Amino acid sequence: MPIISFGSQDIDLITGKKTMTIRKLWKNPLKVGDRLHCYWNLVSKEKKKIFEAEVIDVELIPFKDLKNNDKIAKEEGYGSSQDMIKEFKKMYVNGIDDEDIFQIIHFKKLDVDKWEGEKIDEKAMVTQRADILFDSGKYDKSALCYTAALKFDPEDVYLLNKRGDNLSRLGKFEEAIECYNKALKIEPKNEYIWNNKSIALLNYGDPEEALNANNNAMKINPKNPVVLYWRGFILEVLGKFNEAIDIYDDLLKIDSKNPEVWNARGNLLSEMEKLEEALKSYDTALELCFDDEEVDAETQNRKGNALLDLGRFDEALESYDKAIEIANNNSEDSSYFILNKGVVLMELNRFQEAMESFTKVLAIDPNNDDARVLRDECLENL
Repeated sequence: MPIISFGSQDIDLITGKKTMTIRKLWKNPLKVGDRLHCYWNLVSKEKKKIFEAEVIDVELIPFKDLKNNDKIAKEEGYGSSQDMIKEFKKMYVNGIDDEDIFQIIHFKKLDVDKWEGEKIDEKAMVTQRADILFDSGKYDKSALCYTAALKFDPEDVYLLNKRGDNLSRLGKFEEAIECYNKALKIEPKNEYIWNNKSIALLNYGDPEEALNANNNAMKINPKNPVVLYWRGFILEVLGKFNEAIDIYDDLLKIDSKNPEVWNARGNLLSEMEKLEEALKSYDTALELCFDDEEVDAETQNRKGNALLDLGRFDEALESYDKAIEIANNNSEDSSYFILNKGVVLMELNRFQEAMESFTKVLAIDPNNDDARVLRDECLENL
């Protein structure tokens, strides 16, 4: 029983686009009609079967003719023959000679009811792979997997919702909304799908329709914290600040220890120019952040902005320094915080230090026009 193991990154196996593979000639070479049992290492060291296939063609080729063949490499799924050879060197650790013979194996996937060995739940396998890819942020690949899984059951609400989430993260909001609509036809009382639709509509640039979708979620469960959080954000986008504050206050009655809500409340109060109240919200958020460095850094930065607007420059500088320290592993965020630090240093007439801050920003982001203009202004004041 010939067994072939594939790398779990090869998503074309799931979609059916991949129908060939290249392997060093086996002791018992494959022939047309042979049955392949195809596996990959899905989530652990235990190999997982993905399908069975039938060999429909086998070509033999010496390594010397294979190693520079970009056409074959691309058919196998590599960017170039160089990429393919790098992978082969990992597979065949004892080395490869020019005269070594390889097999180009063409195969046809078989329906599960035609398998010889143990059958699997293909839908569950594809869905599991999709979830793993989605959770690791590989949205292009997970979208392919969710699409493939839906072919087994086009009315699976979980898959429709996850595919919608996936498409939203890819910026394909119209397609995402279509997925949510299909899911809602099947489960019209699902508050989470209504909420996800509202987020997609908001990102699509239609906050009024986003609020309508959120209204439907609220009718189902008016105390769902996730739905309430997004309702506050949608109302904020619509300029309904007082209503948004009321929502955030309602949320804090449900969970007074949520730093993201305190942070969102502080941001809104800053927009409303209620800076002293905003500072109290930021301070509470910072007390509750614990190990959430992303929230912690951004809250320190927002607190610095509020202090800057209040003219409390030394305190603002302290907040920006804390934000920079927390975000030291994220150059994009830290450059934004360093820019703000430079601005407050200018307010303190510390132009040399401010210029050094703007120079650091330009080292991270050479196209930052604000940093360039402000650095030039510092030079004029030295």
